[in-house]
Amino acid sequence: MLGISIYPEHEKQQETIDYIKLAAKYKFKRIFTCLLSVNDTKENIKKQFEKIISVARENQMEVILDIAPKVFNDLQISYDDLKFFYELGATGIRLDEGFDGLKEAQMTYNQYDLDIEINMSSGTKYVDNILSFNPNRKKLIGCHNFYPMEFSGLSLDHFIKTSKQYKKLGIRSAAFVSSKNASHGPWPIMDNGLCTLEMHRNLPITIQVKHHLMMDLVDDIIIANAFASEEELKSISEIKIPTFEIKFNENVSDIEKQIVLGETHINRGDISDYLIRSTQTRIKYKDEQFPPKNTKENIEKGEIAICNDNFDRYRGELHLVKKEHLDKEKRKNIVAKISDEELFLLDYLKPWSIFKFIEKK
Repeated sequence: MLGISIYPEHEKQQETIDYIKLAAKYKFKRIFTCLLSVNDTKENIKKQFEKIISVARENQMEVILDIAPKVFNDLQISYDDLKFFYELGATGIRLDEGFDGLKEAQMTYNQYDLDIEINMSSGTKYVDNILSFNPNRKKLIGCHNFYPMEFSGLSLDHFIKTSKQYKKLGIRSAAFVSSKNASHGPWPIMDNGLCTLEMHRNLPITIQVKHHLMMDLVDDIIIANAFASEEELKSISEIKIPTFEIKFNENVSDIEKQIVLGETHINRGDISDYLIRSTQTRIKYKDEQFPPKNTKENIEKGEIAICNDNFDRYRGELHLVKKEHLDKEKRKNIVAKISDEELFLLDYLKPWSIFKFIEKK
């Protein structure tokens, strides 16, 4: 599920409403918003958020409010009475900071059927502690942090470790990606965006989303900053399978372009360290000619090769190169290469994964 974030205290109401409707147009289904950064009375918060949340709900979007024990204290709300958040129209609350485990478990039985979302990023036994108090597991979900300060985002190893913890337990989970067009988050600081993984901070949003989809460790992906552009919303809504952006070499034939762009490719199950092999193309195009051209001895990671007429029964087979290797007999035509920014994604293509290529604009 895809989501957006809104920060009504920093936005004009109509702009926020228009953004919600735009996201709904592209089938975004959840909204993150923050009460941690709002310094106001209950009445003013209700006035500010109620209309906006109602628009989201009218567009079949979930709304999760980010809070902490401080918010409960400031608004004089008890953890065993969540009526205020229900009256705002929220579908759940996110506990950026937790209580003692018992309170979280009790909150999952709240009479308003609100989801209780817990912070996944700490790497502690927090979730195990909550589970020891027998919560309503159907109402317990998890979400990582985002990090406004550059170099402070999660390492990949830590993200994998903490996300696997929740995945193993069958708890729905979420992480954040960052828009390059957005201007704000909840706080004044936003160093090159807001993201969960530090390695994503300077990447296009499409690559961030592809990475999460290929890792398959979280269920929901939320754009942390606002407002993402319509082009960004549209582009990530269209990512259904791993898709690599490529640039063609010169003198590539029409049939070679058809093989690259016109087919949905499958990574064979008997995987190699060196090649991702899409073998069905050699069967479908067995009657075509592939004269040798654009050949070279050293084939580099990320290059796309089509076996030429010198390769006998393999001619027409497409190879996506995972690791540099030699082609001394010049049996492969190098037709294209994926963008350098996406090279790391090759390591996430699993056996029998399907994938496609699109030409870089």
